Amino acid sequence: MSSPADAADFVFLDDRDAERWTLTRDGELLSVLDYRDDGATVAMTRAYTIPRHRGHGYAARVVAGAVAEIEARGDRRIDPVCWYVADWFDAHPDRRHLLRHR
Repeated sequence: MSSPADAADFVFLDDRDAERWTLTRDGELLSVLDYRDDGATVAMTRAYTIPRHRGHGYAARVVAGAVAEIEARGDRRIDPVCWYVADWFDAHPDRRHLLRHR
């Protein structure tokens, strides 16, 4: 896991054309979060970390960034289709108000 001092090296980006958030560091792709946005709900469909970068919390970082961005926009709900995203919300009950109600 990174220290706060090197947190500025990370770049979090919403690539809307590809419908995925990416996390890079020094230009190297670390983790992605694929999604589908229907205008009311963002279905988070797959969180993936490049195998050699696993175990450092990058998937959690990209999910947290995406959730924060959606919350800041305030115009969408989240459908945690991916098991990892669902587990992330279980670990962060304070963010459950952002989930789509079925």
